Amino acid sequence: MTLTARAKPVSPRPSAAHRTWRTLSPYAYIAPFFTLFAAFGLFPLIYTAFVSLYRVELQTPGEMEWRGLGNYTALFDDEIFWTALGNTFTIGVLSTVPQLVMALGLAHLLNYRLRGRTFLRTAMLLPYATSVAAATLVFAQLFGRDFGLINYVLGLAGFDPVDWQAGTVSSQIAVSTIVIWRWTGYNALIYLAGMQSIPSELYEAAEMDGASRWRQFIHVTLPGLRPTILFTVVVSTIGATQLFGEPLLFEGSISGGISHQYQTLGLYMYEQGWGFFHLGRAAAIAWVMFLLILVLVGVNALIAHRHSRKEAGR
Repeated sequence: MTLTARAKPVSPRPSAAHRTWRTLSPYAYIAPFFTLFAAFGLFPLIYTAFVSLYRVELQTPGEMEWRGLGNYTALFDDEIFWTALGNTFTIGVLSTVPQLVMALGLAHLLNYRLRGRTFLRTAMLLPYATSVAAATLVFAQLFGRDFGLINYVLGLAGFDPVDWQAGTVSSQIAVSTIVIWRWTGYNALIYLAGMQSIPSELYEAAEMDGASRWRQFIHVTLPGLRPTILFTVVVSTIGATQLFGEPLLFEGSISGGISHQYQTLGLYMYEQGWGFFHLGRAAAIAWVMFLLILVLVGVNALIAHRHSRKEAGR
């Protein structure tokens, strides 16, 4: 008796519409993101560059007069612009460097098995969750000249009261203190997450070699945290360049003090656009800030790349 082999069912060939959908479906899934990015990210960026080439007033936004690079040349001839740029750099350094150093130390402490460390980690985010307006208003009272708590403590130590809002250095220290208070805990948790991703075998090997905890921190923790540190430096640099809320609410003035002693580029842009109604110049300031951020991020990336090459060449 002859057995006939059962024929395998032939799967129907996918239609042209089905093949097209299989090709285009990945793009359809990511289309909402790119649509929102184009509408709220790319278009404002391009339109701001377009407006920066015209004389545009807030009262008459439909009347535009071509200026070319006139807004930029007028900007660079303005002494207040250079003051705001210097203030932005100074406040950025005064707030970023202590903030990241303190965050690194707090993360190192929280990485140990402490009692109530879950509560401490949660408490680290409370300043970040606090409204910038509420935090700045509280610190403005603390740094008050006549009845502020900071001057009261200085008086107990034998120092004269400081007019924190009038002096250049004192006002910038006060604004930097607000930034440090708000962002130290946030960066500490980022560093803590990076520390917990470092293999424990590295610490065990270093301990077997007789390395103290300080040497373990220098030779194991810091090299393992290098990408995380670069990330926090870049993000903090961007935040320092765009600093706006803290200096605005510290005294409630868009000029950053009587002599612009703590006016940042963000405040200067707001003053030009919504104080003096010069939207074209405000757009030029926005693009200068954007290019400045690109330069600073590029410098950070270049330094990190050269350091990595040196470490690899050893």
